[in-house]
This record gives sequence, structure tokens and C-alpha cells, in this order.
Amino acid sequence: MLKGKKIVLGITGSIAAYKACYIIRGLVKRGAEVQVVITPAGKEFITPITLSALTQKPVISDFFSQRDGTWHSHVALGLWADAMLIAPCTASTLGKMASGVADNMLITTYLSMKAPVFIAPAMDLDMYAHPATQTNLDRLRSFGNMVIEPQSGFLASGLEGKGRMEEPEAIVKALDDYFRGNVGQLRGKRIMVTAGPTHERIDPVRFIGNYSSGKMGFALAEECARRGAEVTLISGPVALSPRGKGIRRIDVEGSDEMFRAAVAEFPACDAAILCAAVADFAPETVAPGKIKRGEDDLVLRLRPTHDIAAELGRMKRQGQCLAGFALETDHEESNALGKMERKNLDFIVLNSLRNEGTCFRSDDNKITIMWRGGSREFPKKSKADVAEDIVSHLAKVMLTE
Repeated sequence: MLKGKKIVLGITGSIAAYKACYIIRGLVKRGAEVQVVITPAGKEFITPITLSALTQKPVISDFFSQRDGTWHSHVALGLWADAMLIAPCTASTLGKMASGVADNMLITTYLSMKAPVFIAPAMDLDMYAHPATQTNLDRLRSFGNMVIEPQSGFLASGLEGKGRMEEPEAIVKALDDYFRGNVGQLRGKRIMVTAGPTHERIDPVRFIGNYSSGKMGFALAEECARRGAEVTLISGPVALSPRGKGIRRIDVEGSDEMFRAAVAEFPACDAAILCAAVADFAPETVAPGKIKRGEDDLVLRLRPTHDIAAELGRMKRQGQCLAGFALETDHEESNALGKMERKNLDFIVLNSLRNEGTCFRSDDNKITIMWRGGSREFPKKSKADVAEDIVSHLAKVMLTE
């Protein structure tokens, strides 16, 4: 939805200024036209030549051009833009914006802006936590500005705080989401998402597992929360933390734990997306101590695990929506459709290991969404964009029933 949009990108004097290159690339890739306005301090961290090469436009920093005295009209920029993004935005610039201190081209452009303004703070975590910074942010929010919350880290005191600028991909997505207009679409809905692998213990130090990173499931949880849903994320062992508000996380290890959690949570939900790569088999017995190397072969006897999708499909009541995933290596479509019918799913997301650079341990995926009477194939995309496609279909099912 950024195609054809005109974006003013303000860059301030932060070490995170180099990330503006990735923001520009993301905006341009989605079809936006970008005009950079940079503060004098910002030029100490990144050169206007680099930015100009990416935007194909001269970078604006001063009120007048040093070459020919051409006046740069901040008023014209305010009328031209569909949105203004200030990323990175330092504590100093936040203070000036909140107080109307118009001492550089960026602030005067901000004060003349007729379009929505997005702010991506970037500073030391303790600076961000300071009451003065928080007061400025609250004031800017009261003006109607949208703050893209920074990432978490640890304060000097050892407590968790925020300050590091959000990643470029998430910043670009925030603008894209705004223009798509689906923020709040699922407000009032409760959605459960399962994610990641399960680890089935062999002994206290070994387990049977798989290559799932949890990235797809976490992206789905974040997309549901972004659209206003109250999300319960049941996650196997992964090194991820969900971004955004409205996500309640339940951590589990094995398939039995995930089964119990899913069965307990599903009745209170309006929908569930089963994205976890749950083990189909687990050791029949778990050794109480570490199994030592022996001269003979080690034989593990495996038992089938609980079928979470089938159980939730049996439990599903009128008005609930249940979606699942099918990872296939052959006869993909017929296997996926068979799974959808057997487990009483409303739709199923098919992905194949034949598609290189997708599925496990990848940032990308290529899917086909299948339902009774139809299907839609999507090109290879980032998992964040794939999550958007899946949740859009989920919303269509939920809101039209």
C-alpha cells in the first residue's frame, strides 16, 4: 500500500542513522517516493551522497542551497508528503518537536507537515526512560504523532527498558500497515497461535526435535496483535521474543505440554492458528539419568504424540475458526486437503520443502492457502508479509461468518 506514496524521511544525529539506508530501500522497494531531510548532526553519521543515491533526490539539510542560494520550502514539503517519518529520532529532536523549537530544516518541516507523522526514537536506554523524554513523547502523542516503540534492552540498573531504534523492516511495515487501514480490524477477538518446535526428552540432556525456529508463528501472533486481537502465543523452545502489545506467551517444551495448553486455551478463543511443528512421536520412556555410550546399538521405542489439530477440530464450536499448516515434500495439495478435512480445519496453509530458502530456519516462506472450494498461491515473501496474507484470510473468514 506504499506504492505511489510520498514520504519525507527525517534523519537526526544518532549512531542509528546508518539504518536509514535500509529504511529507504524498504520504502522504495514497496513503491514509495522518498525525500530525505537531515539535521546538521545527522550528516556527521551518514553522508548526503549515500542517501541521495538511494532516493534519487537531492538531500535537504539547510534552508538555502550552498551552491546557488535556492530556498528549500518546508511548507511545500508539508503539502507534498503523504507521511513524515523521523528515524532515527534523538532525545534532542524529540524535545524540540514537543516544544516547537524550529532551529533547523527538519523541525520546521515537521511543524509545517499536513500528513501523519511517525517517530522512531533512538537513544541510550536510560535516556529513553528519563521522565523528561517520556513527557516529550506523551506530548507528541497528544499532538497525534505515532511513536514506533523502540526495542528492549537492559538499563544500567539491570532492569529492562527500551531505547534502541526498532529495526528498519518493522518501521517500514508500520507505515505500510497505516496505509492499508486494517489496524484494529480484529479488536475484541481472541486468537490462539502455536509456534516453534517441541522437544521430546530422551534423557535429562538429549531430546528429539526439529528445525523449526518459531519465526512464522511469532510473525502470525504479532500480526494478529497489530490488528487489535488479544493473542495467546503457545511457544515451544525458541530464542525469540514477540514484539508488540496484546500478546500473552505460554512457554512449553514437549508435545504433551503444548497439547494441554492448547486444549485449555482454545475454548475461550474465537480462532486458533496451529503453526507449531509438533513432534509426531516421542520416546516411550525417558531415562532418569544420562544414557552412557555402550558397545551395543541404542534402540529407542517411540509412541505417537497427541494430535493437537484433530482434538481442537473435534472441540471446535459454531463460530470458532481453526487454521492449520501442512509442510509437505510430495503430493502437497492432496495431502494438505486431506489433513484439512480429517482435522476439521476451516483452512490450511501449505508450504513445501521443495521451495528452497523457505520453511525451517529461513526468514522467507512461500505458501498456498487452501479452503473448501478454493485456494490461493502466493509468491515467496518475508515471513512478516506471509503472516499478513494469512491473517487477512483469517479475518475474512471470521468477519464474514
